[in-house]
Amino acid sequence: MGAGGLALEIAPSDSERQALAKRFGFLDLPAFSARVTVDRQLGEQIVVEGRLRGRIVQACVLSLDPVVQELDDGFRLLFSPSHSEEHDPDSGEALISAQPDAPEPLAGPILDIGEIVAEQLSLAADPYPRRPGVKLEDVMPKLRGPVRSARDQRRHPFAGLAALRDKPRRGR
Repeated sequence: MGAGGLALEIAPSDSERQALAKRFGFLDLPAFSARVTVDRQLGEQIVVEGRLRGRIVQACVLSLDPVVQELDDGFRLLFSPSHSEEHDPDSGEALISAQPDAPEPLAGPILDIGEIVAEQLSLAADPYPRRPGVKLEDVMPKLRGPVRSARDQRRHPFAGLAALRDKPRRGR
């Protein structure tokens, strides 16, 4: 990365989009691109900013029908090599800040922009895609009380006791 930073246009091929769709459980990823800039801030911190655009096809969580999501999402990440060096003096465990804007630790001199874009794609996807107008009642059979078949009752751990309860007692 030069002194002026770095600007990248990422446009995965058909096979790369298929691999991303498979990796994240999408039905399809027909369009996807990213525009990313990488710059140094004061000190050693590195800022990665970008915008994802595309189209994701996922299965509806209720009906499993395809649901299309148009993607236009921005992101900003901060990395700091000095964070990877901080360790607890007693235990030797790595210390990571719990602050929401704290930089991500950067281990080593390499920053994988392709992986960062892939992770942001997975975060931008709707975790519970739902086809418009589909309700749970539309896909679930209506239950009218505890209906159990004889086969289910045999599997029940107390089915034998229920049979004894209804049996007349001898000698009493």
